[in-house]
Amino acid sequence: MDIIKDILTFLADNVFGQVPILIGLITLAGLLLQRKRFEDTLAGALRATIGVVILFIGVDVFVGGLTSFQTVLASAMDTEPPKAKHTLTGFLAEQGGTVALVITVAFLVHVLLVRLFPAARYLYLTGHLMFWISTVTVASLVTIAPDADQLTLVLCGAGFVASYWTLQPLWMRPLMRKVMPDDRFGYAHTSSLACLVTGLVARPLGDREKHDTEKLKLPRQLSFFKDINVSTALVISAIMLIAVALADKAVVTKLAAEMDPKLSPWVWGLLVGLRFAGGIAILLFGVRMFLAEIIPAFKGLSDKVIPGTRPALDAPTVFPVAPTAVMLGFVSATSVFLACLGVFAAADWFTLAPPMIMLFFVGGAAALFGNVVAGWRGAVLGGVLTGLILAIGQAVTWGMYESTAPELATLADPDWYAIAWLLKGLDPVIGGASIWAVPVVAMAATVATLLILGRREKARATQEATRQEPGKRIGKIS
Repeated sequence: MDIIKDILTFLADNVFGQVPILIGLITLAGLLLQRKRFEDTLAGALRATIGVVILFIGVDVFVGGLTSFQTVLASAMDTEPPKAKHTLTGFLAEQGGTVALVITVAFLVHVLLVRLFPAARYLYLTGHLMFWISTVTVASLVTIAPDADQLTLVLCGAGFVASYWTLQPLWMRPLMRKVMPDDRFGYAHTSSLACLVTGLVARPLGDREKHDTEKLKLPRQLSFFKDINVSTALVISAIMLIAVALADKAVVTKLAAEMDPKLSPWVWGLLVGLRFAGGIAILLFGVRMFLAEIIPAFKGLSDKVIPGTRPALDAPTVFPVAPTAVMLGFVSATSVFLACLGVFAAADWFTLAPPMIMLFFVGGAAALFGNVVAGWRGAVLGGVLTGLILAIGQAVTWGMYESTAPELATLADPDWYAIAWLLKGLDPVIGGASIWAVPVVAMAATVATLLILGRREKARATQEATRQEPGKRIGKIS
């Protein structure tokens, strides 16, 4: 038993938890199954791996800017995160092994579901979110059933997480078809509920053809804003300089000195904005590089191992479709969150901590999907909804994880909040003794959904075949 546990933990830590390795191995397997030449197989796998590495280098570059911005912003708004007796570090020290086992067991169950049910269609491959979804689920289960042993937590958590990984790309599929009409890959990110709500609410607001953010007409003097690198640098640098002006001088001076002791805080703020723009450019380059390899390579798995399957990938994979919408969503999400921060503080409700990384990824993604429905109006709506969801979710969910890892509420994406509220809402109904109801209900709902989708697809295929039949007969007669 210990050997199996060690193997599963090793896989979670060194394969599923390392996105470049995971993507590289899947690309390698796909190319081998297609019997590509050795040199093409090796080069393709390495290019996909390096593409992901470049993507994460870009993320590291602009996340550093976001972290600095968050610190300066908190100083400018004179806010501090709420204090907690328990920490995420402490929780992972206690339950880190459980989380690792949930990741591995859940992925095996997920692969089985995708293999057995053609309607499942997508294989969830966003490695770092596999970790976070498993962590949020385990923390929620511990809240419901604090006396549950590790085996119970692993099996119950894995059943629930596998269901989420299987269904999440499916409920995003209608919107993804507007972004990627060829259905090359699915969307696997915990911003999905904010994106879904944005797509539904934005419908009456406009039309993509008329209001697409990437087709906005600007005066000649402002045409440089159509270059996403230029507009990102200008917007973020301006926001940073405003924050520097409002923040405590000692805080800003300390941050600037960490980059260069001789650096002026104003120049530091400008450099942070420029580095942010550079990070975005690197990220988008990495996305294009690894997509160019994994999409064709995945055909080997789709043809021979899991028929009809496509990869479901991280949010940045769709950012190149509408980078202007992404920036519009980030700015509007940040503005709304800061407004909520001020209102909450004035009313003495809760001290919000600006989650700049989530505001960028979730706000950008929701805006992109809002744009494909209603153009720039939908993009702004996506940012607004993101700001509201992250602010309200943080305030409501903090106390829910008070006995486990409250930071999960400040690090959260919308789907995290949904999982927390769903499992906590079941607590009075099922009670700690009935924690097994969580995976049973989740798996039953997943199988039922896949069966219904499968029947609909068969019915649709039959109808199409029936419509084409008269044409074939006419052709034979002639």
